[in-house]
Amino acid sequence: MTKQINTDVLILGAGAAGLSLALRLAENARVSILAKGAFSEGSSLYAQGGVAAVANKDKDSFESHIEDTILAGAGLCREKTVKQVVRHGPEAIAWLIEKGVLFTTDASASENESDHSFHLTREGGHSHRRVYHAADATGRAIENTLEKQVRAHKNITIFEDHIAVDLITESKLDTKLNISADNNACLGAYVLNRATGKIKVFAARVVVLATGGAAKVYLYTSNPDTSTGDGIAMAWRAGCRVGNMEFVQFHPTCLYHSKAKSFLITEAVRGEGGKLKLTDGNSFMADHDDRGELAPRDIVARAIDYEMKRRGDDHVNLDISHMPDDFIKNHFPTVYEKCKSFNIDITSDPIPVVPAAHYTCGGICTDLSARTDLPGLYAIGECAFTGLHGANRLASNSLLECLVFAKLAADDINLALKQSKNYQYKNLPAWDESRVTDADEQVVVSHNWDELRRFMWDYVGIVRTTKRLQRAQHRIDLLKDEIREYYTNFKITNDLVELRNLVDVADLIIRSALVRKESRGLHFTRDYPELDESSAPKDTILKPLTNQPNKTGIAALI
Repeated sequence: MTKQINTDVLILGAGAAGLSLALRLAENARVSILAKGAFSEGSSLYAQGGVAAVANKDKDSFESHIEDTILAGAGLCREKTVKQVVRHGPEAIAWLIEKGVLFTTDASASENESDHSFHLTREGGHSHRRVYHAADATGRAIENTLEKQVRAHKNITIFEDHIAVDLITESKLDTKLNISADNNACLGAYVLNRATGKIKVFAARVVVLATGGAAKVYLYTSNPDTSTGDGIAMAWRAGCRVGNMEFVQFHPTCLYHSKAKSFLITEAVRGEGGKLKLTDGNSFMADHDDRGELAPRDIVARAIDYEMKRRGDDHVNLDISHMPDDFIKNHFPTVYEKCKSFNIDITSDPIPVVPAAHYTCGGICTDLSARTDLPGLYAIGECAFTGLHGANRLASNSLLECLVFAKLAADDINLALKQSKNYQYKNLPAWDESRVTDADEQVVVSHNWDELRRFMWDYVGIVRTTKRLQRAQHRIDLLKDEIREYYTNFKITNDLVELRNLVDVADLIIRSALVRKESRGLHFTRDYPELDESSAPKDTILKPLTNQPNKTGIAALI
C-alpha cells in the first residue's frame, strides 16, 4: 500500500499561477506542486502576448485600464475585482522583474527613463500601450524563470506526470455522516502517477487548484493537450459553484496548417499593424467594427467566422508583410520561425489563420482571496471565476490575474496556516481498485473523446442556437452515462480521467448557455441576437445538487 503523502499546501497545476503561488508560500510552508506532464506542457508556456499593467501614469492610468477591462467584459465584470487586479498590476510586474524575468526593453528610451524603458505593446481592446512582453514568448520567459527557482527551493517538492483524479472531502470519507456544505472541508486529493498507473493519496492543510482552462473540450484550440478542465470538474463534483461557463473565448488567429496543430498567432501582430484579409486580398474588419483589427477578440472571431462561412473559405489571412523585415523578426521571432518551418515567410507572405477555442472566462466561484465554497480549497488562474473577465477577457489580463491572485491567495493561506499550527492530518482511505479490471475496450474512451470535441465545436462554438445546444445536451447526457459506467468498472487511466472531466465541463458550458436568453460578449446565439436590457446584467451561477446524484445542478442568472 502506498504511504499517504502529507503536505502543508498541495498545488494542482504548474503554470504561472501555480509556480508564483508556490514561491510566495515556500518560505513558511511545505509545498507540493503537481504537473500533469513536464512543466513545459502547461498553457502559460504558450502565452505569447504579455502582461497588461499600467507602466507610466503620465501616459496611462488605472482608470483607463479598468474602463477597458469593463468595456470588453460586456457588462459582467465585477468592478471590485477589476480594480483590485489592475491596481496590483505594477506590483506584479515588479515581482517578476525581481525574479529575473527579462521583458523586452525599448531601445529608443533614454538612460534617464529607466522606470519606463520597457517596450510596451498594444492589443485589441486596450486604449493604451500597456502590455509588458518578452518578444512574442512572454509565457515561456515567465514560466522558465519561475520554474528554475521552484526546482531549487528546499521547501517545494515537484511531482511531474501526476494528474489529480478527485478531491477528498469530509463528506466523501463517510457518506453516513451527512455533512453539510457549512462544515465540509477539502482534505487532499487522489492523484494518478501517469508513469506507473498507481494512485497516490495526498493529504494537505490547503489545496489550491491552478489547473488552467478547458479549451480542449473543442476540436480546434490554441491550448496544449493538458487543458481539460480538471480543476473545474473536480471542484464541481466536490460541491463548489461555478460561474459564467458559457463564455468561452475563441482566439481569432491560430495558424491554419495541417501540421501546425494549435499554434497561436499572438494578438500583438494585429496590435503592431497586422491586417486581416480575405483570401482574395481584400480587408474586411472595417465592415464589422470601427476599431478594425483592434476590436475585442469576440468581435474579430465572429467576423472571421462570418466571412469564412459566407465565402466558403477554410481560412482568412493575417498580413504584417508591409512592416520592415527587421521589425517583424525582432518583435515576432517565435511566430516568424514557426511559420518559416511551414514555408511561410511572414515578411513577404500573409499568415493563414482560423479562430480556435482559447480561454475559459468562467470557472470555479471564488472570493477576492481566491477561496472557493469549500473550506481549505482555493482556485487561481484560468480555472477560477473571479469576475475579472466578465463576458469577454481583455487581452493580456489573464497572466495578470494569475500573478495578482497568486499573491492574494498566498497572503490568505499564510495567515490560515499560522492559525492552524496544530493541524492534525487525517488518515485518508487508499484508492480502492478491488472491484475493477483493466479496460477491455480502450477504443470506447478515444471514440467518446473525439465525438465530444466535434459536437462541441459544431453545436456550442462561436455562433450558437437553442436547437444546437439542445442537441449537444442530449449527446452529453448519453456520454455521461457511458463514462460513468466505464469509470466504475475499469482501472483509472489518464485518458479516462481527462475525458470524465471534459464531459463534466462540457455539460456546464451547455447548461449555462441554455440559461442565457441573450447575446452578450463571447456568447452569441442566433435565437437571441441582442442584449437583454430589461434588467441589470447577471452572471450565470450553477450550484451542484449534491443530495441528488442523478441531477447535474441548478443553473440561474444571479
